Amino acid sequence: MATTERDRPGVPPEDCEPGALVRDIARDTIGVVMGHHGGDRVQLRPIMGGREWDAFEVHPLTAREELSARNAARNEVTRRWGL
Repeated sequence: MATTERDRPGVPPEDCEPGALVRDIARDTIGVVMGHHGGDRVQLRPIMGGREWDAFEVHPLTAREELSARNAARNEVTRRWGL
């Protein structure tokens, strides 16, 4: 059986650079790394802004996943504000 990107093990939170897009494995949600907290977790924020949350296990996005997430965010801005 082939493994997918979502089947990969997570990376340690301290390996995530601020500003990077990652997937919170527990929530299955993409967020922007805002910083590290306590060494065992990373603080994430939704791409479109909003309330931060702590994630304990994340994995970086592939180029395809990142492009898709950024396009979805841009499309949402266009729908809401007509920009």
